[in-house]
Amino acid sequence: MLEQLEPKAVWHHFEALNAVPRASKKEERVIQFMLDFGASLGLETVKDSVGNVVIRKPATAGMEGRQTVVLQSHLDMVHQKNNDTEFDFANEGIRMLVDGEWVRAEGTTLGADNGMGVAAIMAILSAPDIAHPPLEALFTVDEETGMTGAKGLQAGLLKGSILLNLDTEEDTEIDIGCAGGVDITARISYPEERLSLRALHYRLEVKGLQGGHSGMEIHKGLGNANKILNRILYHLAPFGLRVSSIDGGGLRNAIPREAIAMVAFENDREEEIMLDFNSAIAAVKSEFATADPGLQISLARIQDEGMLVMPLAIQEKLLRALYVAPNGVYRMSADFADLVETSNNIARVAVKQGEAIVKCLTRSSVESSKWDLATAIKSCFELIGAEVTFSGDYPGWTPNPNSAILEVLKDTYYGLFNEPSDVVACHAGLECGILGAHYPNLDMISFGPTIRGAHSPQERVSIASVQKFWKFLLEILQRIPNERAFQ
Repeated sequence: MLEQLEPKAVWHHFEALNAVPRASKKEERVIQFMLDFGASLGLETVKDSVGNVVIRKPATAGMEGRQTVVLQSHLDMVHQKNNDTEFDFANEGIRMLVDGEWVRAEGTTLGADNGMGVAAIMAILSAPDIAHPPLEALFTVDEETGMTGAKGLQAGLLKGSILLNLDTEEDTEIDIGCAGGVDITARISYPEERLSLRALHYRLEVKGLQGGHSGMEIHKGLGNANKILNRILYHLAPFGLRVSSIDGGGLRNAIPREAIAMVAFENDREEEIMLDFNSAIAAVKSEFATADPGLQISLARIQDEGMLVMPLAIQEKLLRALYVAPNGVYRMSADFADLVETSNNIARVAVKQGEAIVKCLTRSSVESSKWDLATAIKSCFELIGAEVTFSGDYPGWTPNPNSAILEVLKDTYYGLFNEPSDVVACHAGLECGILGAHYPNLDMISFGPTIRGAHSPQERVSIASVQKFWKFLLEILQRIPNERAFQ
């Protein structure tokens, strides 16, 4: 069905790309795919020491004197699927379909983030009839789980002076700044205890949430499965609740959609427990009726005579720490209207076999505010005796309102669509801040088609928006100024 969509070249390359498994940190096959692609075109193609691929294409006739442009997107994608979807990300290509005005996948993430940007660059590299200046196509790796591709990009590899990052998700926006981030991991060990034979065992499950991008969609008030599950656990604690295991969320950059806890009660108050549980979930579902109407919470009896549980003192500390740990928007920007400045996502909670692990991603466009919130979260878990570590720290991208290429994009957008673009900074973690540290003289900008539900199985891309994005990109390439215009 995608073969019928316009622009055909972009959708063709997107379909070819999505046939290749490309999880973060497991990009060997997609790296080879890009190397083979560049070689098949007879273009200069190189791979650096961390796996980034650069393909260079000379200017078309008459445009040799223009600025060299770096077209940049990342190769990896977030792998998420619904629990009831049978899919092997390691060996299967994404199953895509046209759903009205959108393209989505069957029960998994689509990979439009950032596959649409990669596909657009591939279409330009392979086209014989598109006017463009000298091009360097930079395909980075591991953007979604550490940005190690951008961090490891070697100095001197790129020669361009303008960078077009094709990794944003609103076709009316031109991005000139983004948030930085840091990963937080809290660990606490405990000796497991065995329950009495008369204990009643249950499976507590939270599911049906939308999830989404933990930066771009953190302001929407979406439910976090880990926080909701913990709220119910805390509420049931007075009934003698004992926690055996928790399995909630997944990747740090995805708002958790599902969480499961295996629990027990050493009493025969099942009727009271269920009455109180139903009252609690009614309140929670009412709160999320608008933002997350698909929320489901269940508590079902199971048979598990050998269940081991956390010591009660450790359990109480963990539930309290998770209850008070900040999640969602922490502070809005005072400098940009409607921009989230600082946030946290409690992305993963795993409790099993004598160890509890909590993983968060803290983001901010202000470095001091990022570390203020990260320190608050660290202190929260250190108070219960957890070991807390920071990793994966990356900088934000400071906006440059005087950017020369920004003026080109603003004029181009208005000329094509007869309305002004929205010049914004975003709360996602774009690679521009890191790339700018390697190449401080790069004039950088970011834009892309409209994508919804990124980092979740609800991910979809607007067909009309891809057409608009393509038209915009091609016109920008024709309007790249001469070398002397930037001197």
